Amino acid sequence: MAVASRKNKTVRRILATGAGLATVGALVATMPSAGASGDEFAAGYGNGKGWGRMVDVQLLSFNDLHGNLEPPTGSSGRLTRLKEDGTPETINDVGGVEYLATHLRQAREGNRYSVTAAAGDMIGASPLVSGLFHDEPTIEALNKLKLDVSSVGNHEFDEGARELARIQNGGCHPTEGCFEEGKTFEGADFPYLAANVTDEKSGKPLLDPYFVWEKDGVKIGFIGVTLEGTANIVSAEGIKGLEFGDEVETINKYAKVLERKGVKSIVALLHEGGLPASGAYNYDCDSPGPGNGISGPIVDIAKNVSPQVDALVTGHTHQAYACTIADPAGKPRTVTSAASFGRLYTDTTLTYDRRTKDIVRTAVASANHVVTRTVAPADDMSKLIKRWKDLAAPIAGRPVGHISADIENPLDAGVYEKPMGNLIADAQLEGMAPADKGGAQLALMNPGGVRAPLTRKASGAEGDGVVTYGEAYTVQPFTNMMTAVDLTGAQLITTLQQQVSGANLGAPKILQVSRNFTYTLDMTKTGADRIVVGSVRLNGEAIDPAKTYRVAMNEFLAGGGDGFAVLKEHKNKLVGASDLDMFTAYLTAHSSAAAPLAPPATDRITVIK
Repeated sequence: MAVASRKNKTVRRILATGAGLATVGALVATMPSAGASGDEFAAGYGNGKGWGRMVDVQLLSFNDLHGNLEPPTGSSGRLTRLKEDGTPETINDVGGVEYLATHLRQAREGNRYSVTAAAGDMIGASPLVSGLFHDEPTIEALNKLKLDVSSVGNHEFDEGARELARIQNGGCHPTEGCFEEGKTFEGADFPYLAANVTDEKSGKPLLDPYFVWEKDGVKIGFIGVTLEGTANIVSAEGIKGLEFGDEVETINKYAKVLERKGVKSIVALLHEGGLPASGAYNYDCDSPGPGNGISGPIVDIAKNVSPQVDALVTGHTHQAYACTIADPAGKPRTVTSAASFGRLYTDTTLTYDRRTKDIVRTAVASANHVVTRTVAPADDMSKLIKRWKDLAAPIAGRPVGHISADIENPLDAGVYEKPMGNLIADAQLEGMAPADKGGAQLALMNPGGVRAPLTRKASGAEGDGVVTYGEAYTVQPFTNMMTAVDLTGAQLITTLQQQVSGANLGAPKILQVSRNFTYTLDMTKTGADRIVVGSVRLNGEAIDPAKTYRVAMNEFLAGGGDGFAVLKEHKNKLVGASDLDMFTAYLTAHSSAAAPLAPPATDRITVIK
């Protein structure tokens, strides 16, 4: 084959990747005049196996695993896909670390340059098989997955900064000791990055701010940050003395640091996310134009992060997207998220220019892939899960109730009232209603504290319809203490308005409410006006702004968590049992094998769209 023909063939192949003409010109200029075929050159370009100037680096990423080692059930184990005709279809039975491991290992095959990264919330709010052991099982699994680097997320702080340090560095739990005889927890093999989490006195980052991945002279820098609002959504006790800085300022600061160190290819791992217009994992959020189909905090962040950063891997919102949002210079940049619970992983190709040491942005390609359970489960992960399940079995398998059908906890961003949330709010009201328990008249539950559905199909040998302690724990893993507090009617209305304004303006946090509390949410309006004040009723009667009401809620909400600042103004707090204890007690009291509990109706919040 003549050299010219070889070049033409190579040009066609490179253009097919999405590379621009300037990139093609630079590539062709590096081709030898003789001695190698066009196929060999193309292979060198695509895999970094040859002598070509351009190297394709595979970036595999995921986020918000939350300790889901076993396959998630119900709505937590589903995805929505858009078919070619634009109609949605449900994909069942996805996720599970045994299958995630297989998919990632298969994806790496044939890729000489492959790095795996995560965008936080690997641990925290975890099912019992991990949560019972302070997420040591998940860290062990991530080590086996060959995770290279992760940012911290807000849930990495669920047990405080000291526990996070132990998760990173290893050692047995300070109060519960080692969970397996003769074994000491070794900690994470990968670095957790926390560039914007600093000591308020010294200003130094709590953990490493960045990490440089390197192979054969190819260098890619990773900067890891959590959302600035982390302090508002975790327990204050565990983060005393820490500050959470602005995401954009922090990323831009360390991008300059990496640049000075000669690292010009940079990826931000950011535990903050967006809300695509569709919940389908393959929705084109670049239609009709780049980034037009996504909203939420990530949009403004992406538009302001330095052009030195070549891609953003994000999380927190549990949504799926692979979008293009222009950087401050107007240059297109990839922004991705892989939903949650290990149901998806993202495969991004970063084309690295050996001469400039930078990523060729025009050649970046990214897509989300489903973690199906049709592949063989990874044997090492199966053994790991069995080992920890055997340790948890005496606690996990105890029956606590019966259900007649799945009680769902939909993950769709636009579903505001959920059967599982209603059930929990009802349980909390019942637990705190007696005069000697708090005298609560209604209950409010934060949506982020409802972690999973209850599924009628048996997960083990317990039988269909039986709810085990382990399943209840997966729904309510935080063991928050319950409280009953005094709020005025005016404060109650302000609470509802703070669901859709202030800190929650861009991403509403709709509280789940007990059955006797109703109101209308008008999503055609904006901010606080979305709450139709005259519709707010308790037991059918309009809320009186001047009257005092007793309200049940967990300690997290009572402390103003999730942006509900007005709740900190409560008075006469009485602390009760834990949310998990109240939940299991309610299930036991209201169900039996002969009379299982039915899913509650979703008729408490009237939504106008």
